[in-house]
Formats: sequence, C-alpha cells, structure tokens
Amino acid sequence: MGSGRARTALAGGLGLLALAGCGAESHPNEPRPQVPIRVSVTVSPKAITVQPQRIGVGPQRTQQIPQNEDHPQPPIKTDRPLDVVFVAANQTRVNSRLELRGPTDASSGPLPRNSPGSFQADLPSGVYVIAAAGVPGARPAKLIVGPYRASSENDVLLP
Repeated sequence: MGSGRARTALAGGLGLLALAGCGAESHPNEPRPQVPIRVSVTVSPKAITVQPQRIGVGPQRTQQIPQNEDHPQPPIKTDRPLDVVFVAANQTRVNSRLELRGPTDASSGPLPRNSPGSFQADLPSGVYVIAAAGVPGARPAKLIVGPYRASSENDVLLP
C-alpha cells in the first residue's frame, strides 16, 4: 500500500510542477531585425561597379515577398549599423581585396582573379568609397548608406 501512496504523491507533485510552469508571460512586440542588404560589386581593370549605389534610404522593393508587396515595411527606430552583404566578382587577372573607407573601414578577404567572393560588414550611415587593392587602374566606387532600417516582420520564413 505504501508504494501506491508514493505513486499518487509523485503524480500529484509532478502535476503541480507542470501547472507552476504554465502562466501568462508578457512578450513585448519588438520589431524583428532587418534582413541583411545585398550589394553587388564588380571589379574590372578600369573601374569598380556597385549596385545599388544607395541603401538604407527607404524601403527596399526586393526585400518583401510578393504577398506582402502592398503592405508598408515597418521602420525600426534605431541607430544600429546596417548589416550589408557584399557579393563581389573579380573580373581582373590579378588577385585583389575589397576595401571600404568611410565612417567605418572594412575589407574583404582575398578575392582571387576571375572569381566571385563575398563578405559582410555592419555599416553606419554615411558615404563609403570602395576600392580594390592590387588593381591600381580601377576607379573606386561610392556607396551611400542612409539611416532607414526596416523590420523584417512582413517577411515570412525568416528567423
């Protein structure tokens, strides 16, 4: 009989623990972080091309999925840097490296000749100059980063 009472007490104790774990929690509805912006960079022997040349200046048309394209992107009120992914194509015959100069300096890893590469940087608002190390004839490009940051809450299937 003693083991039956122990089982009943154990089951009751587990039930109380389960109920203690339940309850209302407050979750503030904070905006989700912005999806990183992609910038394409092409390094040729004569010039560096950047597309788009201005980011963070308003809603990105390509950021939202088609079912949400008529809904405005909610802005985030923050002065955090913009997360930017640079996708580069080195179309020269020499190995290179991208260098960003502006409010924050950044550089990519090695960018082999005739090869693609990518790197990521957090950029605060400002004007940046993108140059290619090892390609002296390539005219640098300019990239403008604005203060606009959008929440990704209208984009589904994102973490």
